[in-house]
Amino acid sequence: QVQLVESGGGLVQPGGSLRLSCAASGSIFRINTMAWYRQAPGKERELVATITRDGITNYAVSVKGRFAISRDNAKNTVYLQMNGLIPDDTAVYYCNAGIVGRSNPLRSYEFWGQGTQVTVSS
Repeated sequence: QVQLVESGGGLVQPGGSLRLSCAASGSIFRINTMAWYRQAPGKERELVATITRDGITNYAVSVKGRFAISRDNAKNTVYLQMNGLIPDDTAVYYCNAGIVGRSNPLRSYEFWGQGTQVTVSS
């Protein structure tokens, strides 16, 4: 019943910007760390950025200084602001979160969104 739904992907020119959103819904007690991953065709899934519940962030070296992860705990939503996009950023971006559900409040489970396509091309 817990779901993560990404939005905001699309086609953008090099140097452009996109803002991804991921909203969690369902019987949620608490969301712990949230993260963005990405996967390009033929490549392994790559961790892009993480953010703890209290707002501590970490970034992959490849995106540091260009991307910013944030969250709104009241909305159960995590964002990824992507600036200065380059073709190598092209990938399917996936939202990830550790969530404690009301149905099993003693442990956290990892949930994934369905992914949203980001294409950077001129």
